[in-house]
Amino acid sequence: MEKLVILKLGDGSLDTGFSVILQISDAVYRPTAELTGSLPPASRLRQILQRWQTAYRRLGLPYRLEARKEGFAKNISRVEDCSVVAQELTEEFNRWLKAETFRPLWDKLLEQLTLQDQVRIILQTQQTLVQQLPWHTWDICDRYPKAEIALSAPTYESIPPQPINRQQVRILAIFGHSQGIDIQTDQALLNHLPNADIQFLVEPNRQQLTTYLWEPQGWDILFFAGHSTSQTNSPVKSIGQLSLNPTDSLTIPELKHALTKAIKRGLKIALFNSCDGLGLAQALSDLHIPQVLVMREPVPDRVAHEFLKAFLEAFARKETFYLAVREAREKLQGLEDYYPCATWLPIICQNPAELPPTWSTLTNITSEPIVKPLSKSSWQVVLGASLITAVVSFILLGLRQIGIFQNWNLWALDQLMQLRPRELPDSRILIITITETDIQAQDAEYRRGSLSDEALSALLEKLEPMEPRVIGLDIYRDFPVSRHQPRLVNQLQTNNKLLVTCKTSSADKNIPGIAPPLEVPNERIGFSDFVTDSDGILRRHLLALTPEPVSPCQAGYGLSTLLALRYLAQEGLEPTASSNGYLQVEDVIFKPLAPNFGGYQGVDAGGHQVLLNYRNLPSLDQIAVQVTLSDILEDRVNAALIRDRIVLIGTTASSMGDYWLTPYSYKTIKGEQDTAGVFMQAHMVSQLLSAILDRRPLIQTWPEWADILWIVSWGAAGSGLVCGIVYGIRPRAKFYLYWLLMGGLMLELSLFGLCWLGLVQLGYWLPWGGAAVSIVISMAGAIVWQTQNTIADLKDEPI
Repeated sequence: MEKLVILKLGDGSLDTGFSVILQISDAVYRPTAELTGSLPPASRLRQILQRWQTAYRRLGLPYRLEARKEGFAKNISRVEDCSVVAQELTEEFNRWLKAETFRPLWDKLLEQLTLQDQVRIILQTQQTLVQQLPWHTWDICDRYPKAEIALSAPTYESIPPQPINRQQVRILAIFGHSQGIDIQTDQALLNHLPNADIQFLVEPNRQQLTTYLWEPQGWDILFFAGHSTSQTNSPVKSIGQLSLNPTDSLTIPELKHALTKAIKRGLKIALFNSCDGLGLAQALSDLHIPQVLVMREPVPDRVAHEFLKAFLEAFARKETFYLAVREAREKLQGLEDYYPCATWLPIICQNPAELPPTWSTLTNITSEPIVKPLSKSSWQVVLGASLITAVVSFILLGLRQIGIFQNWNLWALDQLMQLRPRELPDSRILIITITETDIQAQDAEYRRGSLSDEALSALLEKLEPMEPRVIGLDIYRDFPVSRHQPRLVNQLQTNNKLLVTCKTSSADKNIPGIAPPLEVPNERIGFSDFVTDSDGILRRHLLALTPEPVSPCQAGYGLSTLLALRYLAQEGLEPTASSNGYLQVEDVIFKPLAPNFGGYQGVDAGGHQVLLNYRNLPSLDQIAVQVTLSDILEDRVNAALIRDRIVLIGTTASSMGDYWLTPYSYKTIKGEQDTAGVFMQAHMVSQLLSAILDRRPLIQTWPEWADILWIVSWGAAGSGLVCGIVYGIRPRAKFYLYWLLMGGLMLELSLFGLCWLGLVQLGYWLPWGGAAVSIVISMAGAIVWQTQNTIADLKDEPI
């Protein structure tokens, strides 16, 4: 509900006190309460106000008060001084309004107003000093979020305007003398207003301005930007002056006849985005203009621009005048570290006999939509769209449950992954690759697999003084160390930075498993098992599992998991269990995949799996800095590359067969392009570190019911689009097919854009595939449904 509160201050001053009359009216402005009270003398309040005005004007800001050639140099001491005095003034002001003689009026306000009310508070006084007080800091504005305060002259009257029907808001924008200030921004902001007819006057003379004010069609809003000042010649009166151009200035009384005529012809709002405007507002109140919006003190350019932008945006979107001013004023708080007391500057001056206009009432265009009853044919359209949506959704959701769309959804995820912005390699990881050349360079007599005992021992010896944080050996060693290398036994047993790998067995899949090195204790062993989808692509990251009792590899955590946890432990971050029993580090919870996770349907979700969020690089093997085994053994690597990093050791030789398909794989002439397993381990380690240390999102999905609603909604959009087009432009068959094609394309592009944004910005895998199919099938069903309504048009106007 809207409430009007009028606070009338009688004769008096801050030195002698005031008698006060409080009136409260409801939405139709019928008085619901009236009380009398008084405010005591407040000489100290007057002194603090004057101190604040002096402190504010000493800030040295580039005000619109006068032209300044020098730039603004922030003076910290002056800013702090102004802020301190402002706080003192606010406290003293509210202390004054809590006086015992005023307390009954305050209690009545609390009794009559609710938090939901839109409250217009109008202060009627002729005292300039009282108008200069920071009324917006009154506690009532904090208590009621939809309250705003305006000033008013003690005397006022309503002037019935001449009836003029306008379809656009007419604005006369005057840009006066602007040396040293930026008024181009004001003009650009006005140009963005919807449904507005704006006439710009740049540095006009008095005759030009008068001529425009006399225009017969009238104006709705008068806007001024430029230099202005107010001079107080008595405690109750200020004189405002506008600078029209470098040589001409004038006061409001000098425009009295032109402004009076403009008010009679519909002028509702005068907006002065200039300095020191109380004198202008007082002069305009004598002409009984409905609304005036001014800046009570000198205003910096930046503040003027930000307020104008916020006010116009709120007012043009049909917010009430008072709430638009409050919203814009409060947004200025973000500037107050640089422009102290910016929120103190805007003030409304109201003619109480007039209702505040809205953007719609200025043009006589109602803001209420005209709702027409649906005809019989339109009800058929709604029924058809609803029936098609229901049937298509039932069929698609049934197919989804049996996994028909799984491969399509996975392919769609792959495309979205590849279209993400490029990322940088992970600087916390270094990879030592064992190439085909490195293998051939080793002594074949003692080498088993890709790395001989001698080479491994030499490698560990070289790495130790380089101080890596943790080392991961992504090479199977299910055999004992040769008797010719007793030093390697000691290295494997005592090097606590070294983690090794093994492979678990699976009776169901006939996988025998691979044992870990015999010399390494269990706490430094992690499995290297990967989980691929039915198309052979690696999209999931297996963090942990429970091995079969007979498995030669009894590691419970993956090698990548152990490497990441060891690295994080040295950062002081230890893993815990969430309330659901999931792995948690800090506030990052690694929620495991469910069998129906996202686009998956009935997938094997054994162990603790998450989706693998690859770093998007030109090539997946660019995940981290790489050196070869020979580079390390021949001392060609700077120790700084190794120090405090995770070092991964693995083979890239094609003869070893450790290659995997990824969402980034593509078919070449020679076959599938795939990626070495050591790079896969690096991506997995990077995912865990980045999720915790960099806040890089893990890939998540909605609950299954939300996925279903998503698919149904897009199907409804497709069928609704077809039925709406058929109903709207059926007689024009040429345009019918054109709009069907364009509408379907726009729906699919919108779906793709939302899925891409969801993955990139939030890390959510939205079911693109099912929704895309839903759109197509729903549109096709709707076309069939509407064929009986379009066949006649297609015959009459062949395409």
